Amino acid sequence: MWLYIILAIVIVILVFLFVTYNKLVQLNNRVKEAFSTMDVYLKKRWDLIPNIVDVVKGYAKHEKETIEKVTELRNSVYDKMSDDEKIKTNVELSSGIPKIMALSEAYPDLKASDNFKDLSSQLSKAEEDIANARKYYNGTVRIYNNKVQMFPSNIIAKMFGFKVKSMFQVENAERENVDVKL
Repeated sequence: MWLYIILAIVIVILVFLFVTYNKLVQLNNRVKEAFSTMDVYLKKRWDLIPNIVDVVKGYAKHEKETIEKVTELRNSVYDKMSDDEKIKTNVELSSGIPKIMALSEAYPDLKASDNFKDLSSQLSKAEEDIANARKYYNGTVRIYNNKVQMFPSNIIAKMFGFKVKSMFQVENAERENVDVKL
C-alpha cells in the first residue's frame, strides 16, 4: 500500500517536472522567436541610418555632435553583438534618431529633398515595426520571466539553468520632446 502511494507521488513529481521543463523550453523558444522578429526590424533601421546621416550631413554641417553620436553607435558591428548589446545599442540609437529627424524642421531644403522624404518614410515604417515587435517581445519575455520566477516552476528553472530575460524598454530620453538648438 505504501509503495503505491510513494510510487504515485514520484510519478506526480516526474510529470510535474516534465511538464514544467517543457513549458520553460517552449516559452524560451517564443522569446527567441520574438527577438528574432524584432531583430529583423532593428537591422533594417540599422541599415537605413547611414543613408539618413549622409543626407542630413550635407544640409546640417554644424549639427556635428548629434550626427557623430549616431554615427559612432551605428559603426558597431551589429552581427557580432549579443542580444543584450543589440537592445542597449538600439535604445541609444532610438534617442538620437529623433534629433536627426528634427533637424529637417530647421532646414526646409532638407525637408523638401525627395531622398530625405523617402528615407524618412522608410525609417518611420521601421520604427512602427520595431514598436510592434517590441510589444510582442516584451509580452513573451513577461510570460517567460513569470514562469522562471514564480513558485514552484522557479525550482525547475533553477535546476536547468533558465534565467530571467531583459525587456526592451524605452529610455526616459525617448519619451521627452526633442529640443533642436540652432
